[in-house]
Amino acid sequence: MMKSEQLQVLNKKFPHLFTQQTASENFTNLTQFSEAVKQLIKLCGDDPERDGLLDTPFRVLKAFLEYTEGYQEDPKVHLEKTFDIHHNGLILIKDIEFYSLCEHHFSPFFGAAHIGYIPKKKITGLSKMGRLVEGYAKRFQVQERLTTQIAEAIEEVLEPEGTIVVVEAKHICMCSRGIKKANTITTTSSLLGIYENRPDLRAEFYSLIKNTRE
Repeated sequence: MMKSEQLQVLNKKFPHLFTQQTASENFTNLTQFSEAVKQLIKLCGDDPERDGLLDTPFRVLKAFLEYTEGYQEDPKVHLEKTFDIHHNGLILIKDIEFYSLCEHHFSPFFGAAHIGYIPKKKITGLSKMGRLVEGYAKRFQVQERLTTQIAEAIEEVLEPEGTIVVVEAKHICMCSRGIKKANTITTTSSLLGIYENRPDLRAEFYSLIKNTRE
């Protein structure tokens, strides 16, 4: 059974769990999850009742709710605030840090997203791209889907001439288990609009990313 003070913490930080329609079902799920973490601790060979692990089920629960806050929003909404500014060249926002959870192992992967788009009529605030990335990253994800979702959201809302998104990430499920290649970086890209058929524009984007790092 969860402690009353723990429920108060969850209610304050994650009020969507305690709406009138879902409170009863979610309370059951919260309790079952905590018990499952205790069983996992036992399976791994430790005692969930010892002092250092006593509150671990609650900490794990709260952490996962924070890791997946992106499910509580539509990230595309962040792009809807636009400006009528004439600019027909590349807009590049690079090194947008993100942290996500691999849906295969619930293991973290993290890195940076680089976003470029050539506007047609609409331009959005630079910080909105960071919020867009975070909204999709804070879900159970795979890097390929994350990359595509970011690019498609920009295309749908801003309707630019073209969009290019590159995501570089390190996956803990590959670095610390299985093949254990700690220095491996995975890169994915999504090219939409004129970027699909303009290698010169793609080269400009990749050059700017490379040059600003050197």
